[in-house]
Amino acid sequence: MTFGVVVFPGSNCDHDAYHAVKHVLGHDARFIWHKDDGVGDVDAVILPGGFSYGDYLRSGAIARFSPVMSSVVEFAGRGGALLGVCNGFQVLCESGLLPGTLLRNRSLRFVCRPVNIRVERSDTLFTNQCSRHQILNVPVAHGEGNYYADDETLDQIENNNQVVFRYCDAGGGIDDSANPNGSKRNIAGIINERGNVLGMMPHPERHVESSLGGTDGLFVLRSIAESLVLNT
Repeated sequence: MTFGVVVFPGSNCDHDAYHAVKHVLGHDARFIWHKDDGVGDVDAVILPGGFSYGDYLRSGAIARFSPVMSSVVEFAGRGGALLGVCNGFQVLCESGLLPGTLLRNRSLRFVCRPVNIRVERSDTLFTNQCSRHQILNVPVAHGEGNYYADDETLDQIENNNQVVFRYCDAGGGIDDSANPNGSKRNIAGIINERGNVLGMMPHPERHVESSLGGTDGLFVLRSIAESLVLNT
């Protein structure tokens, strides 16, 4: 199983993602440079967190026009597994692969701390190793993680069961006090209608070893690997 990790100028979680899938999960991993004209022979692609192109204009707005992104969009169009984390989520929204956008945090401050997220679906490429309403503890680190869409789009996302993660308290309750950034309806991660593209603000790749604070991120990464094994 081979994971490709896209590297934009300003990416700073690319090596974290590489380490998680290669050295912790034991799968092959390779970096994909932003100027490459293809993603190569990979089974899954990760758009990592960071500050692609310095987050000038808007987060992810310039990365969306990187040469490699046409191949990433094509890969997703073929049904390839595509995970966007933090800045990667922003790039997915800018590219039109996911609905909505990410605004400045409600506090107007950078937020960096562990949060709890509730698994809303356990039947996806990215959560099949989870149980429904399982609570995962994973860190966030963002200044523009406030997920926003108009009410019509939000209703459509809900009706299509595209919400995969919501911010919650330790008991799984969904309320405003558990929301670190002001995201509409406590949304922490959504999937496309086809089910092969996931964007999430929390960083699963940062919680894969107990020495670094926890291993709940492995539920997401193992789910991808298991899904791909079953489909080969």
